[in-house]
Amino acid sequence: MPYLTSTPSGTASTGLSAGLGIPGYAHPLVARLEWAELTRPRTPLHWVVLNVADGPGTCPDPLCLEAAGRLRNAGVRVLGHLDVAHGARAFGDIAADAHRHLDWYQVDGYLLDRCPSERSALPKTSRTVLALRALLGGGHMVLGHGTHPHPGYAESADQLVTFSGPWSDYRWSQVAEWTADHPPERFCHFVHGVPRVHLDEALRVARWQGAATIYFTDRTDRGGRVDPWAALPGYWDDIVSLVGTGVSE
Repeated sequence: MPYLTSTPSGTASTGLSAGLGIPGYAHPLVARLEWAELTRPRTPLHWVVLNVADGPGTCPDPLCLEAAGRLRNAGVRVLGHLDVAHGARAFGDIAADAHRHLDWYQVDGYLLDRCPSERSALPKTSRTVLALRALLGGGHMVLGHGTHPHPGYAESADQLVTFSGPWSDYRWSQVAEWTADHPPERFCHFVHGVPRVHLDEALRVARWQGAATIYFTDRTDRGGRVDPWAALPGYWDDIVSLVGTGVSE
């Protein structure tokens, strides 16, 4: 049984309802349907990650410019993908990618993918987030840990990805107790390999564990050989409906 949590009465909440965070579909050239679906009215989106070529690429991409523009026109927040390589990547390289994302695609924030989670890397990560906020004049910052980090990371970013992995792990996962000190809108869960028959259960686990931003798919990583987030889940219409209306306990 996953560890059940509730938001303490004294915890501040922004009132953000449950919604989808899109980790980043394949290039619009090969995933036109995926990008088109994101601008469908009443789709419960919190944000969409734009990952042109493991980052912004080396020059503006016309199809990605079009996709990002349509999302902005639909009122959807677009985040640039920044790989921080578990803290090993030089800040200058991260900043260069951040500038390209902003200059070319007018992103609203960033997802720092492969973000470190240990306490020793917290000061460096915090400085990086501060610099990126200064570049944006604010912006929405998501730290892509994929696991529960040291609780100090919650003070640096708007949201933390505290689970990213397969359904076989997620359904028995436990949430770190310190997360109960924060409202659900601070946390994101990405889960692949979720069968349709278990979709309702997966959504309840996210609610129990206090994560308001989710992305579930029946796609798998085939042992790490493919990107499970690159295409729409087979039950896209179902998950849009379920997340948009809420899930009963």
